Amino acid sequence: MSFSAVTKNELARVVGNKQCCRLAELAALIKMDGSVQINGMRRFSLNIVTENAAVARKIFTLLKNQFGLATEIMVRRKVRLRKNNVYLVRIPPQPGIDGIFKALGFEAGGFSFTEEGIVKDLISRDCCRKAYLRGAFLGGGSVNNPEGTYHLEIITDNLRHAQDLTELMQYFNLPAKVSPRKNWHVVYLKGSEQIIDCLNLMGAHSALLDFENARIYKDMRNQVNRLVNCETANLNKTVNAAVRQLENIKYLTETIGLDKLPKALREAAEYRLEHPDASLKELGELWDPPVGKSGVNHRMRKIERMAERLRSRKEEHGPKQN
Repeated sequence: MSFSAVTKNELARVVGNKQCCRLAELAALIKMDGSVQINGMRRFSLNIVTENAAVARKIFTLLKNQFGLATEIMVRRKVRLRKNNVYLVRIPPQPGIDGIFKALGFEAGGFSFTEEGIVKDLISRDCCRKAYLRGAFLGGGSVNNPEGTYHLEIITDNLRHAQDLTELMQYFNLPAKVSPRKNWHVVYLKGSEQIIDCLNLMGAHSALLDFENARIYKDMRNQVNRLVNCETANLNKTVNAAVRQLENIKYLTETIGLDKLPKALREAAEYRLEHPDASLKELGELWDPPVGKSGVNHRMRKIERMAERLRSRKEEHGPKQN
């Protein structure tokens, strides 16, 4: 089961303590997944479609408890792609259905709702704002597994609604943004801290802990990888420098002899020949008194410059003629 599905299953079990919160969440669910159907006698019915069984049960329970109208729930199976179940929660035409639209601040027009954005009266309190955000996520949201990239999004087909959702998140200091995706509008968060705060606001506390644990493990693994890469790079650098130093020392030995070098350089060359794998710091500790890393490096650079000058002279004069 995906991390999104686990999160939605948890949120589907969260029930607002106040009626205003339950109405706000139900309004968001209907706004995201609901549609109005009109029969030949101009009578309305309300259809809400979801692919999550727990979300369907929540919609059914909220509708029954809040309005007490006859409510149906049907299961259909997709014939394409993943072929998973689709759940239809339906309130057929009956007296009192207009009360749902009125309570949620909607007006039925055609096959949708004439109110494009969020009905402000439904989110007048912080608890209701959180409930609406939870309903919007249940209706059209997803969150990536934290072991991959950090991404939480809510998709809606209405730009005004997407903008209102963005403002709702920003009210809670969540830097949400909107981007188009084909015929949809995506409200999204990218940062791990932002996603954690959003999960907390919606009430997904278990998912939050799982997300946090995975994030900590991922950050620790990345830090270890960085340290290993850094150590490997430093080791390669040390080995390459030692190889180059040995080549220069052997060249000087073959051309002029180490006894022609100044004492400090001769000692550095001899220590390097005796300890080819040692670091500059380790070489410096062989002196009495010890020499610092920069001091050893300075001597090795002098040896390198001396070897380069000799090579240059040899190339300028060319091989001796018999």
